[in-house]
Amino acid sequence: MIDNFASRLSVAPMMDWTDRHCRYLHRLLSKRALLYTEMVTAPALVRGGARHLLRFDPAEQPVALQLGGSDPEELARAAEMGGAEGYGEVNLNCGCPSDRVQSGAFGAVLMQQPALVAQCCRAMIAATDAEITVKCRIGVDDQTPEEVLPEFLSQIVAAGVERVTIHARKAWLQGLSPKENRDIPPLDYDLVFEMKQLFPNLHISLNGGIATLAQARDLLDAGIDGVMIGRAAYHTPTDILRAADKEIWGGEMGPDPVDVVLQMRPYIEAHLADDTPGGGKLSAVTKHMLGLFAGRPGARQWRRHLSEHAHRPGAGWSVVEDALAAMEQAAPPRVAAP
Repeated sequence: MIDNFASRLSVAPMMDWTDRHCRYLHRLLSKRALLYTEMVTAPALVRGGARHLLRFDPAEQPVALQLGGSDPEELARAAEMGGAEGYGEVNLNCGCPSDRVQSGAFGAVLMQQPALVAQCCRAMIAATDAEITVKCRIGVDDQTPEEVLPEFLSQIVAAGVERVTIHARKAWLQGLSPKENRDIPPLDYDLVFEMKQLFPNLHISLNGGIATLAQARDLLDAGIDGVMIGRAAYHTPTDILRAADKEIWGGEMGPDPVDVVLQMRPYIEAHLADDTPGGGKLSAVTKHMLGLFAGRPGARQWRRHLSEHAHRPGAGWSVVEDALAAMEQAAPPRVAAP
């Protein structure tokens, strides 16, 4: 199981972003933050035989698997597979509003079926020793969150769930795109804090609109159990994750991003030599490294060089070295101390 202490700060599961390469990079910046996989659908694992989607490096721990699905038996089997693969947590997605997810009858649409979610959770809990958690919204469409959310939480708690992450916005399944659903529906942090009062024994993490480590710390100080950060952790990983171990857990500051890049070399070279599905392309790794120097002198040159060269046939470690050199050349000269 994942230690609740680790979930004080987590990086949200994000499709096409939080793959194994991204998570390996994030782990170099923070030893303690809880990392999540992209959502993996239970049908892909159980019916499609896509076990390679569970692949992760042991160095990523603590890492949790997020599943999408709505069939209790299928989710139980997928959770069993995730637990056997080494995940200490399996999270059920009840928050994604995309059309593709809705068509599969899972994601945020499950907010309308709390009894089914509870049934899924019971089946998953019975199938694995990994902790079963849920990520949800405060409601969807014309639902009244103040009525819907307590009922939803009551049902999953009765099923045995002890930890939940709440994205503090409604999801509009009709009329808004997934991108718009991340910004347009208003945030309601107060409702999430009310849920913490109503369910004092439930470990609740808050997600949505959190852009800085200082904001995360303020929310923790206000009494929430955990904070989950999404896009900010991806686009500015150094700002969010490098200081996380020190600011959230009282540990040490993470390494400088230049050192992180150098530590990525063995991983990148192993990836380039990998002939299994998803292996071999430099850009598959470096696309997650573009934001490492966000806000620093030379960051634009770093991003540009990787964007222009990492996707080319035969691109190797030298492309990363050249990107570092381009960044260094663009940075203003250092003034020697008197």
